[in-house]
Amino acid sequence: MAAALKMDKVDRPQLAQHDSSILDLVFVMDCTGSMGSYIASATSNIRDIVQEIVISEKSDIHLALVEYRDHPPQDATFVTRVHDFTVRVNEMKGWLDQCQAQGGGDGPEAVADGLHDVLKLSWRATSTKICVLISDAPPHGLDPSGDGFPNGCPLGLDPIEIVREMAEKHITLYVVGVEPPIVPYRDFFMSLAYITGGQYVPMATSKLLAKVIIGGVREEISLDRLMQEAQEDIDREMAKAEAEGASEKEKASRINRVFASKNMRSKQMQNVYGTASAVATESLSKCMNMSEMKSKFSSERAPISTAAAAPMASTDDHYELVEDEAVTEDQAARVYQKWSNRKR
Repeated sequence: MAAALKMDKVDRPQLAQHDSSILDLVFVMDCTGSMGSYIASATSNIRDIVQEIVISEKSDIHLALVEYRDHPPQDATFVTRVHDFTVRVNEMKGWLDQCQAQGGGDGPEAVADGLHDVLKLSWRATSTKICVLISDAPPHGLDPSGDGFPNGCPLGLDPIEIVREMAEKHITLYVVGVEPPIVPYRDFFMSLAYITGGQYVPMATSKLLAKVIIGGVREEISLDRLMQEAQEDIDREMAKAEAEGASEKEKASRINRVFASKNMRSKQMQNVYGTASAVATESLSKCMNMSEMKSKFSSERAPISTAAAAPMASTDDHYELVEDEAVTEDQAARVYQKWSNRKR
């Protein structure tokens, strides 16, 4: 059995090899001046987050942290700081304790650099791999307005290519979008998450961060288990669908029928406000690089109305996790994205 997570005063259940969940979880944190409450929330809740996942999902967890700010002259402190996977919650908490929200310069930040560092972490081959990006600003090169690097990352890193590589490495991206600042870029971040089979989660208050991380992780573990259990049936059904020239929507529906025929049930985090838009799933997610994304994003982005620009309500009933539910069409679409990435 893999090494157990080292936690003080947390009773970890004895695991049988067949029902343990091997989980690698990395936080990618925007550490610029506007993000103080989210850093504080992650720091104060990390122990509860891990305890809940360990006990509820019988998980063997490794934790990592990537901090990012921006390139000089926009920020003179650091571009990224990387803390590779650890089994010690106290070590992760120590890293978060050292995070300080400051600097940042122009509007966009070094998102591409932070995601690029995710690829270099010590991921375990058989783990469920989840990356939680917590951000309130776009990467460089998406929207030239107020961008000190309008042509993109000064190091030439392309966030679209990076996210596609993450998907091929079976890393699922969750984007926690801090609203209202990130509202104009919702479709962009929705498309990044969708490429990997993950979700965009809008957030108006940092007090819900722990709930989102726990709910999202538990949902992803449940979907990974369903995929493993139904792998042969999914492969067979997808081979037929591809031979028939079926659309992605039809393929997702067939995957859902596989789950239904086997009476397979999932966990679901209620994320109504984060449902991926048609622009994100049908257009932006098809982009292969930032140049394509920039062109499509500027041409397809609709003006943000006053109502749409307002952040979602911050009540505690958001992001409840429901269990033993029929797999939804949205989940099936995300499973199809994962299946498509994993066959490469």
